[in-house]
Amino acid sequence: MSGLSTHVLDTALGRPAAGVHVTLETRDGRYVAEGVTDSNGRIAAIGTGSLAAGDHVLRFDTGTYVDGFYPEVIVIFTVVDAEDHHHVPLLLSPYGYATYRGS
Repeated sequence: MSGLSTHVLDTALGRPAAGVHVTLETRDGRYVAEGVTDSNGRIAAIGTGSLAAGDHVLRFDTGTYVDGFYPEVIVIFTVVDAEDHHHVPLLLSPYGYATYRGS
């Protein structure tokens, strides 16, 4: 299964972050796709098909979800194998965030 998925977890409240708008772009700023996290804080598939090899950008509009220090979180990641599935989780609190390559 190739493609991209994400989820956002609110670590301050200990629950999924529903309603977070996420945009996928190429590294040079071209729009690819967008989505909004569901009640489980997930977007099962952003865009269609596989991602081309290279750098990609996920923009999380965190300011509409939580009133905190980071109104937007930008995650830049590299796709090496376009046939792999890529999962990029975001752990969010009002004054911090973390991300990692999920499975």
